[in-house]
Amino acid sequence: MILLLSMPSLSEWIFLLIAFGILVIPYIFYLLTLKKLFESISTSNRRMPADKVWLLLIPIFGTIWHFTVVNNLSSSIKAETDSRGLKIFELKPGYNIGLAMCILNCSLFIPGLNALTFIPGLICWILYWHKMNLYKKIILI
Repeated sequence: MILLLSMPSLSEWIFLLIAFGILVIPYIFYLLTLKKLFESISTSNRRMPADKVWLLLIPIFGTIWHFTVVNNLSSSIKAETDSRGLKIFELKPGYNIGLAMCILNCSLFIPGLNALTFIPGLICWILYWHKMNLYKKIILI
C-alpha cells in the first residue's frame, strides 16, 4: 500500500496556528512570569539562574525540570522575603500548588489517567501562575 502525503490545506494550516496559539503562547507568558520573578530576586537569594526557566520548553525533560523550578523558586522567594523582612504566610511559597501541578502534569503520560487529571492539572497551573505573579508584585514593591 502506498501512502500519499500531501501539503496541508489552508483550513488545516489555520487549525494548526490556532492550536499553537492556544497551547504555546500562554505557556511562553507563564515562563516570562517565572523568569521575571527570578530576576526580581537578588542574586544572593536566587537558587538558580533565571534563564534556566526556558529549559521547561524541552519536551519530556521540561516536565521533570518543572519540579526543580518549583522547588528553587519557592526557596528563592522565601530567602528574598526573609532577607527583606517581608511577612508571608507560607513556609515554602507556592510549593504545594506547584508540586500538585507537577505531579498532575506527570500523570498526563499515563493512559486512562490523563483524561482524569488534565483539568485539575490545568487549574493548578493557572493557580500557580497567579500565585507566582502575586509574589513577583510583592517582591518588586
